[in-house]
Amino acid sequence: MFTLAEVASLNDIQPTYRILKPWWDVFMDYLAVVMLMVAIFAGTMQLTKDQVVCLPVLQSTVNSKAQPGTSGKADFTTVETTTGQGEDKDSLGRKTNLDFQQYVFINQMCYHLALPWYSKYFPYLVLIHTIILIVSSNFWFKYPKTCSKIEHFVSILGKCFESPWTTKALSETACEDSEENKQRLTGAQSLPKYVSTSSDEGSPSASTPMITKSGFKFSADKPMIEVPSVTILDKKDGEQAKALFEKVRKFRAHVEDSDLIYKLYVGQTVIKTVKFIFILCYTANFVNTISFEHICNPKVEHLIGYTQFECTHNMAYMLKKLLISYISLICVYGFICLYTLFWLFRIPLKEYSFEKVREESSFSDIPDVKNDFAFLLHMVDQYDQLYSKRFGVFLSEVSENKLREISLNHEWTFEKLRQHVSRNAQDKQELHLFMLSGVPDAVFDLTDLDVLKLELIPEAKIPAKISQMTNLQELHLCHCPAKVEQTAFSFLRDHLRCLHVKFTDVAEIPAWVYLLKNLRELYLIGNLNSENNKMIGLESLRELRHLKILHVKSNLTKIPPNITDVAPHLTKLVIHNDGTKLVVLNSLKKMTNVAELELQNCELERIPHAIFSLSNLQELDLKSNSIRTIEEIISFQHLKRFTCLKLWHNKIVNIPSSITHIKNLESLYLSNNKLESLPAAVFSLQKLRCLDVSYNSIALIPVEIGLLQNLQHFHITGNKVDILPKQLFKCVKLRTLSLGQNCITSIPDKVSQLVQLTHLELKGNCLDRLPATLGQCQLLRKSGLVVEDHLFDALPSEVKEVLNQDTSIPFANGI
Repeated sequence: MFTLAEVASLNDIQPTYRILKPWWDVFMDYLAVVMLMVAIFAGTMQLTKDQVVCLPVLQSTVNSKAQPGTSGKADFTTVETTTGQGEDKDSLGRKTNLDFQQYVFINQMCYHLALPWYSKYFPYLVLIHTIILIVSSNFWFKYPKTCSKIEHFVSILGKCFESPWTTKALSETACEDSEENKQRLTGAQSLPKYVSTSSDEGSPSASTPMITKSGFKFSADKPMIEVPSVTILDKKDGEQAKALFEKVRKFRAHVEDSDLIYKLYVGQTVIKTVKFIFILCYTANFVNTISFEHICNPKVEHLIGYTQFECTHNMAYMLKKLLISYISLICVYGFICLYTLFWLFRIPLKEYSFEKVREESSFSDIPDVKNDFAFLLHMVDQYDQLYSKRFGVFLSEVSENKLREISLNHEWTFEKLRQHVSRNAQDKQELHLFMLSGVPDAVFDLTDLDVLKLELIPEAKIPAKISQMTNLQELHLCHCPAKVEQTAFSFLRDHLRCLHVKFTDVAEIPAWVYLLKNLRELYLIGNLNSENNKMIGLESLRELRHLKILHVKSNLTKIPPNITDVAPHLTKLVIHNDGTKLVVLNSLKKMTNVAELELQNCELERIPHAIFSLSNLQELDLKSNSIRTIEEIISFQHLKRFTCLKLWHNKIVNIPSSITHIKNLESLYLSNNKLESLPAAVFSLQKLRCLDVSYNSIALIPVEIGLLQNLQHFHITGNKVDILPKQLFKCVKLRTLSLGQNCITSIPDKVSQLVQLTHLELKGNCLDRLPATLGQCQLLRKSGLVVEDHLFDALPSEVKEVLNQDTSIPFANGI
């Protein structure tokens, strides 16, 4: 016998699943419980009271009427012989000659022979059917490939419902709506003219829009209106909310790729419907078989003496009533199954739209979901739509960004940011923010900041508060497509002088960059291949009227045509390629005002002829190319202002004698080439102040070097020089002399003539001593003497004392 506790355990559903059980599932669970009780009640009655009572059918009733003259005894004997049963003629009925064991025997036989099988097994069938229906109703909660997803979903849903961030986000939405209504009623229609996204107002395109709707409202002559914060999340709640956003994102990606839960639910509903039809059909055929009276022919006449018995089933009435009740419950159950199927196929349950939530809140970016994720949300709506509304908050990027902003401002206070401010090489106050979720509001309270670097901050927003930073002139955006408010853009347009933008694709460059009319320096670092050059061409640099320096580090095959828009204003152009060959250089001819030009790592094989059209060119840097010959160098004689030529890190074998025609050349860099000698023509350049031929294969320093009376810096490190000519020390203006990593065996005493020498490199040679006359080099100190320690230690003590003196006083006198 089943106890009520055991029965209840059969239908035990975890409470966490209740939000996924619509009203029909709950109602069917109740029906299943009632059917289960019917089965248990009927089964209990059968086990305790179910039986049949049988009496033999007398065949001599007519014969006794045919012998009226017979005595009572004779009658009794005749009947007993014939039927084995005595007959009393009074009103007490007829007696038989069967004993108690024979009655028990025939009752048991007739229970199995005469009683229909449905009467005997009806309670058990009801129990089996009910268990099958219960299992079918809850199979999707227990199936291995679905239960984990459902448990995870219910867990996340509950946490999202109870999260403090959900309440805060929805409350702030209500405040924003009321604030907007208030502004609308008080005549705030003039506001849009101050918040514009049109190109005429200098706002970016739709791909990278400015912030036109946010928690801050502003105008040109009205103070900002801030939406009051309803609640303040503590750190623990903020971390929990951020974890929930991540869980929801991963769960969505995991569940949206299949529709197994939906198919399983449809399948089990179809099974329940088919089960209902089957039960109803076969039960209807057996309703009338449950009867009170039954005729039994056990064929045991040789044992009992009777061939036919009439039996009564004492449970027939009760079972019939229970069967009718069971059929009624099954009909109701079946109609609910049909309704469930209608609901399943009436609307597309594998799609779910948060349109209503988007209309009621400011989170207009809540995405629609599909497949099993959509189906689970449809099921939740049948329980309570408030769950999905609160859950939608964690699907919104706007909501996530607001949370990040709150957490960010809580973590990065003004005091903490002040500790991260440093001074750069230009002695400017600089703040570098790296891999944050946004830009903290406290940054814009650092009014004395000169340089702001934002790196790997994908959700960077620059609000109107930046107008407080009156000293800000340099901004770095490294993989940071920042969005700006209109007032912030106006401030940057008027005050920003230097901008660095590092990107992966040109589309990441904020559109407002091209509208900074007062920008002086622009640094673009990223991918600008030929295909993307078309895209960058769409955003003209024509508005950058004051741009003087343009630095492009990319993989160009030609100079972008839009650079010619600012060509008349440029004074310095730098192109650093990644090894991609720069083929088309005709655009250079239009840059007549360029004074400094750098074409590095562009796979150039010769000096481009377009360069010789730059009449104002003063400095040319062709570092890290593939230049082998420089015969075109004679053309530099036409550039009257040309003073600096950098051809380092190439493959130059010799220097043509025509270099003597570049009379105004002051700096010549030829390091890291393949030079084996220095022609005398180089030493005819009387204005030469810096000569760098380091890391070549030069074995001899020509004596003509003494002609360079203005030479101040001479670098010949990493060559094969073994002897220093005495004429070298006639260059009395030398301040830097780099002779390291050669084969020099001695340093002449005439080194003392270099009274302005501040840096002397001798390390890596074959020296066995240093001349004591080094002490006469008035400006040379130990920090500027690069030599092996044992050579320095071998110097006389008085010389070492001179070299170890404080550099400040002599250096000042030398200057």
